[in-house]
Amino acid sequence: MNDSSWGAPQGAGYWGAPEMGAAPAGPAYDVRGAQQTRPMPIVPDVPDAGRDADDRDVRNRDAARVSGPLFRDEMPQEPMPTPLPTPPPPKKHAGRDLRAAIGVALGLGAVVAGSLFIVKAVFVGVVVLAVVVGLWELTSRLKERKGINAPLVPLAVGGAAMVVAGYVRDAEGAWAAMALTAIAVLVWRMTQPPEGYLKDVTAGVFAVFYVPFLATFVSMMLTADDGPWRVLTFLLLTVVADTGAYAVGWRFGTHKLAPRISPGKTREGLLGAIGFAMAAGALCMQFLIDGGSWWQGLLLGLAVAVSATLGDLGESMIKRDLGIKDMGTLLPGHGGIMDRLDSLLPSAPVVWLLLVLFVGSG
Repeated sequence: MNDSSWGAPQGAGYWGAPEMGAAPAGPAYDVRGAQQTRPMPIVPDVPDAGRDADDRDVRNRDAARVSGPLFRDEMPQEPMPTPLPTPPPPKKHAGRDLRAAIGVALGLGAVVAGSLFIVKAVFVGVVVLAVVVGLWELTSRLKERKGINAPLVPLAVGGAAMVVAGYVRDAEGAWAAMALTAIAVLVWRMTQPPEGYLKDVTAGVFAVFYVPFLATFVSMMLTADDGPWRVLTFLLLTVVADTGAYAVGWRFGTHKLAPRISPGKTREGLLGAIGFAMAAGALCMQFLIDGGSWWQGLLLGLAVAVSATLGDLGESMIKRDLGIKDMGTLLPGHGGIMDRLDSLLPSAPVVWLLLVLFVGSG
């Protein structure tokens, strides 16, 4: 073992040379070691106002970053508003002035009932007036919307003659008057240029059949001994069928009957028309028609409900082709005369025929 392996190194902390054997003079002092190991003086903290302000600013910015938006362009979100209650679904409505419609219906009913049971000829006059006005509405719409000039004068004169002939001469008179009216339409149109002749006379012959000829069956019903009651039965069943279809369809209708023709009509409404009309038919045949029976009324009501619905769809098809909602505006809440005759006209021959089969023509 050499000497450097234990004890202090030679010359460290001694005054003089080591070979002289000088004793240590005191604590060892090494300039280089003193510079490395001298303790740092402890200086008390002195408050610095400027630095404290900077620290507060930093803390405020940190707090703002935590509680504020995450991005510079992000605005603070507003509190979610309290959701409003869901409004109830809108109630169904008829789409027309219901008060005006009821008032007009009551007025027409009073005129019909008064003329029907006082003097039969007056009621025939009411039918003639309705036919002439209906022809005027139909020909006017054809001219406005399609440029079809169906001659109104021979149509109106011939239509009135058909209704009167049906009352005076029964079916034979009605057929003869219809044929003469069709010929009059062909001749009358010859006084104008030939362009459009075919479509004009075709529309005229259609109008002859659609309005006055079908209305003739009403005057033919009137010729029987109980004619006023037959006509009243016909009117009641048609009105009841329309009312039942409206009431049931408005309340329960969900399945469309003919959406491309009349979107408002439903299968449930048709069932309502059948049910109401059959009940009314049983009552009318039992208590109003001489020799009638309730089961005959059930069949009569069923037939009227179907014919009235088909008639309504038929005129809806015409109006859809013409691009109009109503044929006229004479009846507030109803439209025109033709808008009221749409279900009556095709039902008239049905009622006339079934009454003749059930109880005869007398």
